[in-house]
Amino acid sequence: MAPSRYQVRVTKDYLVFCAGHFITYDGDHCERVHGHNYRVAVEVEDALDQNAYVVDFIALKDMTLALVNELDHRMLLPTTNPRITLEDDGPNVKASYKGRYWSFPRDECVLLPIANTTAELLAEYLGTRLCPSLERIMGRMPQVLRVEVEECFGQSARVEWQRG
Repeated sequence: MAPSRYQVRVTKDYLVFCAGHFITYDGDHCERVHGHNYRVAVEVEDALDQNAYVVDFIALKDMTLALVNELDHRMLLPTTNPRITLEDDGPNVKASYKGRYWSFPRDECVLLPIANTTAELLAEYLGTRLCPSLERIMGRMPQVLRVEVEECFGQSARVEWQRG
C-alpha cells in the first residue's frame, strides 16, 4: 500500500484583494482599466510531519495573507509584457500600449514580473512567492502545491506544482 498523502486547503474571507488591472490579448487588443475583488485559495498536499500536520494552518494563512496584502488596493502592472511599456514618470508610473497611456501614482502600483495580469499568472506569481516560505517551514517543498485566484464568483484559475 502506498503511503498516505494529506491535503490542507486555506481560503478565508480575508484572503482577498481588490486591485485594478488590464490585459492585452489576441496580439492587438488591450482591455480597459478595470478591477476585481480577487479571492485566493492555497492547497498543500504531502505526508504528515512529526506533529501530524501537512503544514500548520496558521503559518499557511499568514504567509498567504502577507502576499495578498501586498496586492490589495493597488494597480497591478506586468513588467514582461512585450506590448506594454512601463516607465518612471516622476512620482508616477506611465504605462503605454500603442497610442494609449495611463499614469498611476508609483506607490499605488505593484510591478509584477509576469507577462499579463491574468488570474492564471497571478496564481503562478503567488505560488512562486509562497514556495521559499513553505520550503523553510516544511524543510522541503510539498509534494503538491496548488494556488487558485478567483476574479469574481464562479470564475477562477488554478496552478499546480508537483515536487520532483
